Formats: sequence, structure tokens, C-alpha cells
Amino acid sequence: MPIRKQTGAGSAARNRLAVTAVVGLATIMQALDTTIANVSLPYIQGSLAANLDQVEWVLTSYIVAAAIMTPPTGYLTRRFGLKRIFMTSIAGFTIGSMLCGMAGSIGEIVVFRMIQGAFGAALVPLSQAVLMNTYPPERQGRAIAYWGMAIMVGPIAGPVLGGWLTENYSWRWDFYINLPVGCAALVGMWIFLRDTRRSDARLDWFGFATLSLAIGAFQIMLDRGQELDWFGSMEIVLLGVLAGSAFWLFLANNITAEAPFLPRYLLHDRNFVAGTIFIFIIGASYFTPLALLPNFLQNLVGYPILTAGFALAPRGFGTLAAMLVVGRLVGRLDTRIMLAIGIILDAWSVWDMTGWNQDVSQTTVALNGVIQGAGVGFIFVPLSVTTLATLPAERRTEGAGFYNLARNIGQSIGTAIAAALLVRLTQENHAEIGAVVTATNRLFANPHIAAVSPYTAAGRAALDAAITTQAQVIAYIDDFKLLTITTVAALPLLLLFKAPPRGGNAPPPSPAANPSGGQPGTRTAS
Repeated sequence: MPIRKQTGAGSAARNRLAVTAVVGLATIMQALDTTIANVSLPYIQGSLAANLDQVEWVLTSYIVAAAIMTPPTGYLTRRFGLKRIFMTSIAGFTIGSMLCGMAGSIGEIVVFRMIQGAFGAALVPLSQAVLMNTYPPERQGRAIAYWGMAIMVGPIAGPVLGGWLTENYSWRWDFYINLPVGCAALVGMWIFLRDTRRSDARLDWFGFATLSLAIGAFQIMLDRGQELDWFGSMEIVLLGVLAGSAFWLFLANNITAEAPFLPRYLLHDRNFVAGTIFIFIIGASYFTPLALLPNFLQNLVGYPILTAGFALAPRGFGTLAAMLVVGRLVGRLDTRIMLAIGIILDAWSVWDMTGWNQDVSQTTVALNGVIQGAGVGFIFVPLSVTTLATLPAERRTEGAGFYNLARNIGQSIGTAIAAALLVRLTQENHAEIGAVVTATNRLFANPHIAAVSPYTAAGRAALDAAITTQAQVIAYIDDFKLLTITTVAALPLLLLFKAPPRGGNAPPPSPAANPSGGQPGTRTAS
């Protein structure tokens, strides 16, 4: 049945706030789940009698399923309607969370995590599309900023909440906690969100299959590469060949097909192409330190797990503060200026990490995190708005799907490269330092360093541990230098973005858009 049209500015404003709150709940649930289970992996491993390789699939299965199911979000929305797909995604993610909490074996939880990833993949692109379509152009930046604040709940609260629940109750509550949030989001979505017009859209199944195969093989290759010595392993070689061949077939099909899986009109939108490349680089440069720092702080600096979590939490508060500011600047300040500010802040914070050692203080780590968090706040909001704003309203979900896919792949590649370099550089640094640490070195004649004397077995073990630690510190520094260069390399991409029209950044509203996200003059499903 058709939905009754609301009248009056007050009614429209209340509906927008309600939609924003509901979308925020769905986003919080998804963002929280990407981090809350990480700290509980050792407990999951012990409870389900799994080895280290098996328990890693708890994370890998989620990532692979989410990456594969992100691109078809646009097709599913056009075919079945935005509201129906959004509610289905929330329901599936919530049920998957419940099943993960009930899992009795490692095989079950891996399958259930795949269900979580498959249904949760659409939540972020759908949220972006709903907010862009719900708010007028001049208020889209502020809406995305508020939504981005919800996303930051995951990095801030996820590790701490996961650790607390696991310690006081069980790791299963890391998943059960999604049930009340998912139910509330589902009810709110049913009440407040309007549907979009459905069409007889067709899916390019060959394009979807080849891209899914390429993404799946590539993600597994990145996840297992370090463990299997990369291309020294036949498994990694086969995965690389499979990923490359499938991607080549996808590109060939995309060029020749009449209605390809990746619509060609997206590639003709200059801001979308520039924004997608930009978020790929930012995904690699910003999220990689989040993977490196916990091990650095716990294994080298000696922070307990909760202390490390509290030291890293201010990063999220920096992002929150920046988003509040940026939300008011979008439409008033050139987007390229805000992106440049964000890149500079991010690059400076990573460069500052190159001066860290085992004596780095918690205050230094926290302040650095605030600066880097502010940098991503200056990047995330204007980049999302600029990338999607010039697309027609009915195509924004499709664009958001590929946009978020680029971010996820950038994050995976950046983390994999940094981890591989960390291991190899540690080995090289250990060899270089060990070459000058000989038994004839006169420093060992000093009685104050007898604990690391090369003349005793205990001394040699302690000496090797000290050399390994220093080699790791230098390897981390080299990784941070590479990330600094990668971040700064994104600056020239600002030239690809179109200059904003005089009087602000907001583009003219699409004739297909209306405040509810549906199509004017069409019948929408309840």
C-alpha cells in the first residue's frame, strides 16, 4: 500500500532525524562487530578447540563474504527496493550474530560469520545512499558527519566492550549484543524509511561471478600469504593466478557487455572515479596503522591489553570532533582544501610514529591518535559527499557499493604489505645488528651488561631477544615511513576533482531525488 505523504517542514525534519537515528543504529551494529570479536579470538580458539590457522578464518570469512556482496548492493536495491533490502540486511546480520553466539564448533562459526559478512556488506553503502537522498544538498555534509560519528563507535568501544564482555561473561556475548540493536534498527526502519521504486533490473551474472571470484581469491591470498611465505608457496601462486585471471575476464566482459556489472556511466563521472581512487589509498594508509599499533604497544612497549585500548581510543574522539566541524564546512569551503588538510594531518601523525621507540608514553600515543583521527574526519565526510553527490539519486547505492569496495580492498592490501614488510625487515635488521655483536666486542667487558654476555647460554638468549626487539622497532619505523609516503602520494589526486560551483560545494539536486529517497510521483511499497 502507498505510504501517506507527510506535509510540513516540521514533519519532514522529524522524519529525517528518525531516519538518521535508525541508519545510525544499523551502522553502529556493523561497525561494532568488525572490532569487538578481535580481542576475543584466543578465547574462541580455546572454547572451540581450534588451532591458530582455523581461528583466523573467523575474521577472514567475514571479510571475504562482505567484499563479495558489497558490489551487487545497487542491483539488489533497484530490483527489490531500498527499504526491503535494508531490512533484509539488518535481519540477516542480526540472525547471523545470534548463530555465531550459539556456534558449537569452529566450522559453524566460520559459516555463520560468512552469513554476517554477506548480509552486513550492504549496510554501509545503503546508509550513505539513504542519507544522501534524505537530506537536501546543503545539509548532506552534516548528515554524513553525524552518520560518521556512529561509525566511530566501533573503533572506540569495540575492543574495550569486547574485552569486558569476554572477561565477565563469555565471548558469545560479543555477538549476542547485536540482537537488541538489530531489533531496534529493524523496527525503526519499518516505521520511518520509505521505499524506492523497483524496476526489472538485470544482473550481469558473468561479471558478478568473475569479480566475486577475483575478490575472494585475492582476499584469501592476502590473508594466508604471510603464513605461507607468499609466492614461495604453490597455494599462493595458484590463488594469485586465479585472482588475476578472473579479474581480467571481468574487465573484458565489462568492456564488451551491453549492461556490465560495473556500469560504465560510473566511470564517466569524474568525481566518482577520483573519489574511489582516493578512498583506496586512504584505506591503505589510515587503517594499516590500526592493525600495526596494537602489537607494537603490547609486544614491544609492554602495555597491557586494556591500556593499549585506552591509548588508541582517543583516535576516535579526534574523528568525532573533526566531523562536527567538517559537517558545517561542507558547502562553504572548497572540498579539496578540506581533503588536503586531512591528508596533511594524517601524514604528519604517521611520520611522528617514525620517532617512537619502547619508551613512547601513553600521552604521546593518545595525542598522535587524536591528530590522525582528526585527519580522517576531514577526509571521510567531504570525500563521501563529493564522490556520490554528482550521481543520480537512484544510482547512489550502486556507486556507494563500489566506493566502499575500493576502501576495503585498499585496507586489505595495505595491511598485508605492511605485515609482510614487518617480518622481512625484522629478519634483515636482526642480521645487520647481529653482524656487529660479536664476542670480541669490548663492550661485553663491562660488568653492568653481564646479563647479555655472549659467554653464557642465558646471556646469549637475552642478547638475541634484545637484538630481535631492536630489529622489530626499526622495522615498524620503516613501515611508518612507507605509510607516510603513501599518504602524501594522495595529494596530487586532488587535481582530479572538479572545482566546486561558485557559492559552495553542493551540486544541484537530482530531479530524481526526493527527501524520502524514493521517486516523485511513483507508488512506493509499504
